Amino acid sequence: MPLKKRGGSVMEEMGDEAGGDRQFVTALSRGLDILRCFEPTDGPLGNADLAQRCGLPKATVSRLTYTLAKLGYLDYLPDSGKYRMGVAVLGLGYACLGGLKIRETAQPYLQALADHAGDGVLTALAGRDDLSMVYIACARAPGMVSLQQDVGSRLSLGRSSIGRAYLAALDETARAPLMERLRQRAGEEFWPMVERGIRRSADEIRARGFCLNVGEWVQGVNSVAVPLRPAQQGQPPLAFNCGGPSYILTPERLERELGPRLVELANRVALVGRAV
Repeated sequence: MPLKKRGGSVMEEMGDEAGGDRQFVTALSRGLDILRCFEPTDGPLGNADLAQRCGLPKATVSRLTYTLAKLGYLDYLPDSGKYRMGVAVLGLGYACLGGLKIRETAQPYLQALADHAGDGVLTALAGRDDLSMVYIACARAPGMVSLQQDVGSRLSLGRSSIGRAYLAALDETARAPLMERLRQRAGEEFWPMVERGIRRSADEIRARGFCLNVGEWVQGVNSVAVPLRPAQQGQPPLAFNCGGPSYILTPERLERELGPRLVELANRVALVGRAV
């Protein structure tokens, strides 16, 4: 399977925003770019693979992977000369999840909605990491067919319903730089289509509280999403979604049944979260 180029490092996409910030540590940013290159479906990756994905020079990547391996964030495999994620990264992930008390609040509501939807439908809560949404809680109903996603799975910020719901929850000051970075990543050919989807989703959320994605991110998969706005100032928004095969989650079912239920779920979780 060919490697997927991720469109350059975070620093490159931030441009002047990072370059003009004297507090910004470039080496740290590039090291985190390396870790972001690994995905759950990957096998070990070599320096050339990582350089292709993150857009950094191979010599720079070699120094970063050596340092990350010394610190335990990568494991070096001498037989192949490649790297895999180290246990130290897992420790950081569990520390993060442990601090997100909203997961415990949301989990029973997610499971109840998944059970109601049935047929292997997946419900989830996600937060943003760079230009992706990352699942931090999931629930699914029993079924012969189900989306093969779980906690830690990444979805497109600009093309998935949950990413678009997140963007709709931001004020213009926070959303504008993300839109510019999404434009740079999509390229001039595809950006108008991506932007239309984002704008349409924002309009849908203003009108009825949820937005649909009908096969736009993954063909044959439909979903509905709602934002979860922060209970306290300074906290980032999150978002919920409900997704599954299009023959199970028809647009009509999402609009009439599951969209309103997902809005109700978000309201209940927000209410309980404020009370905790």
